[in-house]
Amino acid sequence: MKQFCMSILLGIGVCMSLCAFAQSTGLVNWPAQADPRLIGDLVAQRFVASPHNSFKPPAPPKNITYPEVCAWYGALKYAEVSNDQKLLTQLTERFMPLFDTEKHLVPRPWHVDFSVFGTVPLEIYLQTKNKKCYTMGMRFANAQWSIPIDSPQVVKDSYQKFLDKGLTWQTRYWIDDMYMITMIQSKAFQVTGDQHYIDRAAHEMVVYLDTIQKENGLFYHAPDAPFFWGRGNGWMAAGMSELLSSLKKDNPNRPKILAAYRKMITSLKKYQRPDGLWGQLIDKPESWVETSGSAMFTYAIIMGIRQGWLDAVEYTPIARKAWIALTGYINKDGDISNVCEGTNRKNDYQYYLDRKQKTGDMHGQAPILWCVYALLKK
Repeated sequence: MKQFCMSILLGIGVCMSLCAFAQSTGLVNWPAQADPRLIGDLVAQRFVASPHNSFKPPAPPKNITYPEVCAWYGALKYAEVSNDQKLLTQLTERFMPLFDTEKHLVPRPWHVDFSVFGTVPLEIYLQTKNKKCYTMGMRFANAQWSIPIDSPQVVKDSYQKFLDKGLTWQTRYWIDDMYMITMIQSKAFQVTGDQHYIDRAAHEMVVYLDTIQKENGLFYHAPDAPFFWGRGNGWMAAGMSELLSSLKKDNPNRPKILAAYRKMITSLKKYQRPDGLWGQLIDKPESWVETSGSAMFTYAIIMGIRQGWLDAVEYTPIARKAWIALTGYINKDGDISNVCEGTNRKNDYQYYLDRKQKTGDMHGQAPILWCVYALLKK
């Protein structure tokens, strides 16, 4: 009897130890400075208080640029998951002047980086049912597959070659395209239920994967810039995550996209640094820690765990370590540091190492909010 009781006590002790281990390694019970709700409140309110900014300050904004769009979207998703009606109202009120007094800031949907703007009004529509937002957002989604009527004929002919292959005329085979295209098309599918939008985004993704994914699962910044730039790869990781979240399991392109996603995440696991983050150049340990790409990778991994695309036992400690490390770069104002400035492609290794490291740049603010959403999503 005594031996039996001892066995029970030992079993209880093991269970308690396992529970404590799970709580310390899972995606719950965070240290105070890494609490997703606190970070979400801080960074979202920082966005609300921020004026519209230019992609290349100090120039005044000519239109809303994609880093602001991505941060705006992240704040909206945080408002949704936290059921914060006040924040939703603030974010919606920020948008309404774009219909009248600030309409000059609405970009024309003639470039892939401008088309993603439509994601914000479509998300506002999903949460508020504002018809004006629906109309505006769908104009951007449809424009991605409609050649601008004012284009010269020679340009129209070059664009038509892409449309004939089922691709958007905005196709460039740049890695960040796979966030800018899949986001707006996925959102159009979510608001309309029309399979056409998500199917064409999946087809586009597969063509990009066949064209630019490398054997190690990562992506060069461009064919003429053979470097595994952090944030560039982050756009691809986040784009695949967004697409897979909306793609039905019977879509014929889904298995290939999922396999490509897993291949990329496996490679990212290999290159995660001891501090939990990734470098400006992923495979170069001498490059500096870069937070925007690291946050995008963290988001993609959290989504993979939540959706069952990744083995939770294997990848949860990776995501936890990365998130805690990221929050250490966020100051009391809600600005994250070590964000690579806007970066064009260049066939020059030193060029990437010498890029300016910025604090509060929306390239970095945005994926922090995406991570918060993913961590809090049930």
